[in-house]
Amino acid sequence: MGTERKLVRDKIPELIARDGRLIKVVKVSGRELCGLLIAKLREEVEELSESPSVEEVADVLEVLEAIASKCLGVEWGEVLRIKEAKKAERGGFEEGFVAEFVRSD
Repeated sequence: MGTERKLVRDKIPELIARDGRLIKVVKVSGRELCGLLIAKLREEVEELSESPSVEEVADVLEVLEAIASKCLGVEWGEVLRIKEAKKAERGGFEEGFVAEFVRSD
């Protein structure tokens, strides 16, 4: 029997305990937390691709906000400011343009 380590939302251990189940919880920080946040982002993006919904988009945003704060030391407002600046300069994804590149191998 192996052990699975998975980053969970802050209230999940309490909810699991309330159901009478036992889990071991450890608190991580620094590089370990950042690695687990990146893994969580991959998990949430996979869930979004399998079942697109507003809830899954919200989960992705929650993880991205934590990465910005805990790994980059940047407030979410700064991320949004940079996003808007890039959008003003290069555009967004509203039009649905797809570039088809011809390779010259």
